[in-house]
Amino acid sequence: MLNQYLDKRHRTMLAVIFSLAWPTMLEQLMQTAVQYIDTAMVGSIGTYATAAVGATTTVNWLLSSTVSALGVGFLSFLAQAYGAGDRERASRAASQAVLAVLASGTVFTILPLALSKQVPVWMQVDPAIQETAARYFFILYTPMLFRAATIIFGTALRAVGDTKTPMRVGIIVNVVNIVLNFLLIYPTRKIGGITIPGMGWGVLGAGAASAIAFAVGGMLTTWVFWNHPVISPRGQRLRPDMEILRPCLKIALPNMLQRFGTSLGYVAFASMINSLGEISTAAHTIANTVESAFYIPGYGMQTAAATLAGNALGARDNQRMKDLAKVTLVLEVLMMIVSGGLLFIFAPQMMGIFSKDPEVIRLGSVVLRMVALSEPIYGVSIIFEGIMFGVGNTVSPFVYNIIGMWGVRIVGTFITTQLMGMGLISAWACMIAHNFLLFVLFTLKYLRGRWNPLEMEEAK
Repeated sequence: MLNQYLDKRHRTMLAVIFSLAWPTMLEQLMQTAVQYIDTAMVGSIGTYATAAVGATTTVNWLLSSTVSALGVGFLSFLAQAYGAGDRERASRAASQAVLAVLASGTVFTILPLALSKQVPVWMQVDPAIQETAARYFFILYTPMLFRAATIIFGTALRAVGDTKTPMRVGIIVNVVNIVLNFLLIYPTRKIGGITIPGMGWGVLGAGAASAIAFAVGGMLTTWVFWNHPVISPRGQRLRPDMEILRPCLKIALPNMLQRFGTSLGYVAFASMINSLGEISTAAHTIANTVESAFYIPGYGMQTAAATLAGNALGARDNQRMKDLAKVTLVLEVLMMIVSGGLLFIFAPQMMGIFSKDPEVIRLGSVVLRMVALSEPIYGVSIIFEGIMFGVGNTVSPFVYNIIGMWGVRIVGTFITTQLMGMGLISAWACMIAHNFLLFVLFTLKYLRGRWNPLEMEEAK
């Protein structure tokens, strides 16, 4: 079917897209697998443990996604410099990425640690698990400098076509996390007659395992970045270079505001869900974990689309830009139809991996099947957003996402759950409405041709 739609030039583009996308997909698959294992391990302790870990998840998204926004600014700049063959400019940008890691890593270590006890209270976490949730959150943010290095340096490597290094580092990090989970979560026990040592730290053991794994990942990514043949910051002065920082921050700032605004929306969204009780919180946490695996094809393709769009803009190749949009869009929709179908069919079985509570499984299965139907339209938004990031247009995605998050999801969830007394299903219906609005707005932008700066230059 796909070969009939795409000609030889497009099929060549398809091969390039896959060469960039598959390492990112595998990396995300490994990360999701570990998230599944973490959730299952913690869930085996009890529903309270799942709720304690999941209660601050959205705050984690809020902080880490703000750091990721800085990476987007460097991704666009580096991809365009690489596409234009300007290695000197790319190396200068790499030195500024080091400063971005030091600044963001320091700020986002101090703030979470200082506010760790207040976060569960703000999130309306059940008082019985607030202390555990606060300690877990504190442990998770101790190595934030290393997490910032993994995010920003990893994005810089992807910008110049190196998606395999972040993949390999991700695999190592995940293996470390799994091994430490077994050693730190559970007490010493016998499995098949073999004594397995353990610390028995429970939820806090899961946090410690993740923190150590994050530190390992940050050190490995930094080492590869520092020794990279194209974008190593060696020989560059580590001081602000406004010629580089100004365009990077111009791209990063709207994306930072977008991620901060939408992540803050996730916090408000989760806070309202937490107020619905332990069953809804656990079902929501597990359903989010399950759902993340089925977005892997979409976000893997988004990374490839952003990188190639920046390369095409740097090379001033309008035909390549148009081919990229056409091929990635067709491929993304097909992949998301398949992943959405699988999610719909196997929702109960996926929920059953993480919980034995029949009410949690039932409720989570319903919301997963609802969101599965919307996956193809959400995939369209993911691709268009990635292309816009690559060409440096972060303003439109910012506006669209803020309108969708606060104008549809948050307002709708507040009305349905807080005023009308409805439950988790109504909240996820508002989330799906948000995704549909993004599909409409990004599609209109594409049809009008205003997403492509090269096309707009030719029209003048």
